[in-house]
Amino acid sequence: MTASESATAAAHRFDSIAMAAPDAILGIGEAFAADPRSEKMNLSVGVYKDAAGTTPIMQCVKAAEQKILESETTKSYLPIDGLPDYRNAVREMLLGDQVPADRVAVLQTPGGTGALRVAAEFLATQCSPTRVFVPNPTWANHTAIMRAAGLPVETYRYLGSDRHSLDFQAMVDDLTENTRPGDAVLLHACCHNPTGVDPTTDQWQEIAKLLASRGLIPLLDFAYQGFGDGLEEDAAGLRTVLQHCDEAIACSSYSKNFGLYSERVGAATLIAATPSATAASLSQLKIVVRANYSNPPRHGGAIVATVLADPELTKIWKTELEGKRLRIKQLREQFVAGMKQQPGAPDFSFLLQQKGMFSFSGLSAMQVDELRTKHGVYVVGSGRINVAGMNEEKMDWLCQAVADVM
Repeated sequence: MTASESATAAAHRFDSIAMAAPDAILGIGEAFAADPRSEKMNLSVGVYKDAAGTTPIMQCVKAAEQKILESETTKSYLPIDGLPDYRNAVREMLLGDQVPADRVAVLQTPGGTGALRVAAEFLATQCSPTRVFVPNPTWANHTAIMRAAGLPVETYRYLGSDRHSLDFQAMVDDLTENTRPGDAVLLHACCHNPTGVDPTTDQWQEIAKLLASRGLIPLLDFAYQGFGDGLEEDAAGLRTVLQHCDEAIACSSYSKNFGLYSERVGAATLIAATPSATAASLSQLKIVVRANYSNPPRHGGAIVATVLADPELTKIWKTELEGKRLRIKQLREQFVAGMKQQPGAPDFSFLLQQKGMFSFSGLSAMQVDELRTKHGVYVVGSGRINVAGMNEEKMDWLCQAVADVM
């Protein structure tokens, strides 16, 4: 190879880069948008839709934005850990008064995904060697985030062989037999994604005691507070863990319960055993953030802080959130009832015991593909369905489509 040819080859290094596979979930949304059929339904991406099929802006958010517009005086950078009022509101929402404030460090992050990445890099740099145990199944992005931060990922059994219920004994066995002190265990605080299957109150107590006895680090993904049984009720798992564990990290998102998907509003909340350990951990978390996105965006966090600082807006928000939660419950009930009317269709009553936006439908990969190609119903390949994407007026059509492929 001549010097000229060598230089040309070096100048086209990007030519050898292979095309990445589309995202397992977001790629479905792109395919749905490109589908020219007028009668179609997207039950893949975890976005709440109202009866009109849109993702609405909540009234409390619009009102908060108006207040911000009238009072905002700067677009300067936020501190590395974000808005103080937002961080205080997050701490109160997650923990109430259970843990003293000087043992809690909260960082505003770009969504729950950003919170998970910050937590993962903190664990990788400050708690090494550690592995992260994630449930099987779990949100598809969990493993990618942990591995991207350099953490080894292991799994523990979660769903039973019926694909409808928690195999709690298998979960306990795996965490007892396979973990070592210092490992982290990722738990869904409520509304497990993708299954909708959550531990009971008694099971949370057992999980918390197991984590404490084995010296494991609880890492809780808390993306759906208010979508399970209610705001306070959904925090019970996290608060139960903290009854037994002095240390934990909670990664929360306000995309769903405030409808702020595009604003990317989340938080990484670290609880340590002592104020000095909290301060040291916060200093290291800030190092992680500084080398990543430097500081968080203002607008979404300001909305949350504004709503929760105003008693009237807080009341409106809680009413709107409760309306979403109850509507999802009603959609489950309507779908189950509709499937009972389909000759030969399986019983979907198990959906009524599950919580939040998601459930495993029991559909096979082949049935999922047929739903998409034949009926225009888009579902994740695992069979996970976003119940919040269903539509009351199209429920009969949906039930007929599901029955047809089953």
